Amino acid sequence: MSIIEVKNINRGFGHGHGRIEVLKDLSLSVEKGTFNLLLGPSGSGKTTLLNILGTLDQPDSGQVWVYGDDITTYSDNQRNALRKTGMGYIFQSVALISNMSAYENVDFFLRINKINYQERERRILECLKFVGLDKRMHHKPSEMSGGEQQRVAIARAISHRPELLLADEPTGELDTATGLKVVHMFKKMVEDTGTTIIMCTHDRNLIHFADHIFEMEDGVIING
Repeated sequence: MSIIEVKNINRGFGHGHGRIEVLKDLSLSVEKGTFNLLLGPSGSGKTTLLNILGTLDQPDSGQVWVYGDDITTYSDNQRNALRKTGMGYIFQSVALISNMSAYENVDFFLRINKINYQERERRILECLKFVGLDKRMHHKPSEMSGGEQQRVAIARAISHRPELLLADEPTGELDTATGLKVVHMFKKMVEDTGTTIIMCTHDRNLIHFADHIFEMEDGVIING
């Protein structure tokens, strides 16, 4: 069963007096409960595609179905609601609030989603324990390593229990060992909870972890 269907999308951006076509008549299908890699070098269109799937951007043409709905027809309010309840997003730059602890960063996100106090506390502890940071929950980002910060970002992204998790180069700034720990965590999440994960990467060493690989080059999928 597909959780995402993309049909013939195009996306370009103005550049000086010309235009750069970033995605070119691209189509793909993502099965529910799978770990998927968008693999390709910088400039191949991975982040643009992920932003469209995450409703942070719109294609110039084509259609994108998420959970059976064509999200290209959504209003701003509908896109915001989908991001808040239906999906999680992990950025390469972890985007944590610097003056808040790990606990407070996750709590703040759940407050935005209007989760009550008791349920918030339960979920925060559950998610921080899942990423192995229950003993570090009162530490601020500046007191953590890059890998620990990325794990806080993962805890925050999964705290509202989305069925779909989008991750943009989450291991790009981590050392190899720490990056592998993050990928193992994603794999466990898929196996234990049935979450669907789509992760951008240029690291071919991660290929054997994925259920499916979409290899991108110059705005098209060349393998997948």
